[in-house]
Amino acid sequence: MLEIVVPLSLVIYALSALLTILRMALGPDIPDRILTLDALYVNAIALIILFGVYLGSTAFFEAALLIAMMGFVGTTAVCKYLLRGNIIE
Repeated sequence: MLEIVVPLSLVIYALSALLTILRMALGPDIPDRILTLDALYVNAIALIILFGVYLGSTAFFEAALLIAMMGFVGTTAVCKYLLRGNIIE
């Protein structure tokens, strides 16, 4: 059953990532683009975890954890820059 579901999920999440990139390019203002960038991090994490399940490797889970941490820090830094004009006070 996993031989069918995992590749199908990979295709669906890849399509979702492409649509998110399109939304980020066409977003009307900066906060919408920040939200789509955050959604793109979530899609990337899901793709990496599904690829790790597909290959049966645990190294991909550590990479997904690192991307999750970097996504959180990046989103926080961009939001702080938009609100205050600088990141480090």
